[in-house]
Amino acid sequence: MKWLLRSALGLLVILIVAGLFYHLGLRHWCLRWGATSAEVQATLPGDDLFPAYASDATHAITIHASPEKVWPWLMQMGQDRSGFYSYAIFENMFGADMPKVERLVPAWNARVQGETVWFATPKRFGGQGRMIAAIVEPYRDFAMIMPNDWQSLQAGGRAHEGIWSFTLQPIEDGKTRLIARSRGRTPPTLAGRLAGRLFWEPAHFVMEQKMLRTIRDLAKRS
Repeated sequence: MKWLLRSALGLLVILIVAGLFYHLGLRHWCLRWGATSAEVQATLPGDDLFPAYASDATHAITIHASPEKVWPWLMQMGQDRSGFYSYAIFENMFGADMPKVERLVPAWNARVQGETVWFATPKRFGGQGRMIAAIVEPYRDFAMIMPNDWQSLQAGGRAHEGIWSFTLQPIEDGKTRLIARSRGRTPPTLAGRLAGRLFWEPAHFVMEQKMLRTIRDLAKRS
């Protein structure tokens, strides 16, 4: 337990230092890693669900496989399935209990609209580590929003907490552009804004670029 605590504190210090470097020179590059200017400026599926946002990141990668080969890996994302194809050791330092499954499991059906996607074990964080599948367009678009936003959409409103979307665009020679976009609101406190800028933004970049590269490799291999 002491080793785990020291590891978590060490990781926190590393992430804070990395966050400072990120803020001072790397932020612009990190927020649009892999994406073209056209992709950054494009209106993607799910954007209309969250029209008023404060933070925005668009990442992309080219995959030497068709959208049909990439899509099943997106459908297996979640703590309740394959994990998020990233650094599970870091996620588990914070009690996410994240699995690492790098094979397709036929028993896991495609996600459906309104389904919960777990980001951490339901046993931790009061069962709040989750998002809801808001858009599921096979082989094209997958977007998740926060539970409160899902309730707002059902009542005819808009999302106002956060959205995470994935868009598959077929390109030449049977390849695919996988575009990931995340948007969020402004934290209500100064401490929250500082944590977002110095910790959560760079942490999201580190984890998501690893996730995209892993999905690329898995889809190509499959």
